Amino acid sequence: MKTTHTLTTDDATIVYDVHGPLPTVDGQSPLLMIGQPMDATGFATLASHFPDRTVITYDPRGIGRSTRGDGRVDHVPTVQAEDVHALIEELGAGPVDMFASSGGAVTGLALVAAHPHDVRTLVAHEPPLIQLLPDAEAAFRAGAGVRDIYEKRGWGAGMAAFIAMTSWRGEFTDEYFAQPAPDPGQFGMPTEDDGSRDDPVLSDRSSAVTSYRPDVDALKAAPTRIVIAVGEESADTLTGRTSVATAELLGQRATVFPSHHGGFVGDEFGYPGKPEAFARKLREVLGEG
Repeated sequence: MKTTHTLTTDDATIVYDVHGPLPTVDGQSPLLMIGQPMDATGFATLASHFPDRTVITYDPRGIGRSTRGDGRVDHVPTVQAEDVHALIEELGAGPVDMFASSGGAVTGLALVAAHPHDVRTLVAHEPPLIQLLPDAEAAFRAGAGVRDIYEKRGWGAGMAAFIAMTSWRGEFTDEYFAQPAPDPGQFGMPTEDDGSRDDPVLSDRSSAVTSYRPDVDALKAAPTRIVIAVGEESADTLTGRTSVATAELLGQRATVFPSHHGGFVGDEFGYPGKPEAFARKLREVLGEG
């Protein structure tokens, strides 16, 4: 059973879905799944593997069904965290367990730092915290290169460049920058330019996510159990390395999950992971397996 709800804040309208009953069965904490810039549709398969839990998914402000009235287009983790805090208060069933992936993992870390009693266990999956890398300057340069290609040639060329960047293993060296821009056709991407320049991944709209630096003292002081997760196929790639760096910053080792950066996804986007195995691992980490 899924029901859809709307939460209105001072400057945003947040749409969220409740999979299961509220109040929850036996007072169990809801399991909140968040991403960035992905909306709730990306968690449909993973949520289906938790029929015994009440799962909450949502669309971040300005993405999917959620709108914003603050006149901005950027995605700032601290702003997103306040939206999630308002959502948890609206549910009235906190603290929640949270699975947060990619930019959503950064939002989750910002949430725990600001509102430490909102989350019981945070599983932060592959947070793209480029600022933490030893080659951060080169990594940001690589990201700027993707943006420049997108600005000049459009979405297909930009996405091909993004895939090449995020697939690169190891530090960004002269060898990486000497490569020619990839052909979007080789990645099955359109070669025509549709004129749009508002993609949250390929533009500068998510730069506040990749440049975010976690408040380590606040995170260590929080009662929340924090688990930094990394996909087994992500070793030495950009988000694999940022996951390891984030875990080390918190004095832990990254916990290995099945598959890749989108390992929990089914057929939603044409690049499925291993959602059944991923869900089993998530249950284990949450103390259910």
